[in-house]
Amino acid sequence: MIRLINICVIAALFVAAAYVYKIQFESTQRAEQVAKLRTEIRREHDAVAALRAEWSRLDNPARIQELARRHLALKPVEQRQFDRLDQLPERPTPLVPAGVSDPIGFLIALPELGDTPTASITAPKKSER
Repeated sequence: MIRLINICVIAALFVAAAYVYKIQFESTQRAEQVAKLRTEIRREHDAVAALRAEWSRLDNPARIQELARRHLALKPVEQRQFDRLDQLPERPTPLVPAGVSDPIGFLIALPELGDTPTASITAPKKSER
């Protein structure tokens, strides 16, 4: 009887030792995963810092002004390019009445409105297209 109890205790000891070894192995793996993730996070933070520095360099107003001067044919705004408000053309009449619930459907239902100008510049005639 005592031998059977000793054998059961020894078997329980081996099972407990195997379980403890399994827990230790899993905790070691998790610690390695945490270390890898911390390294990856540090690398990503460094990449973000580098991208912010690059953005700051690219977003420099002096650099943008130099690029605009070099690549765009821009000229300074002249006084004669401005006009008084009373010289502006009148606003065109709205194509859709104010009470219509579906303005796009209203325009589709009336195809003759397609040639109506919607701005101060008239659309070219169909023969000019």
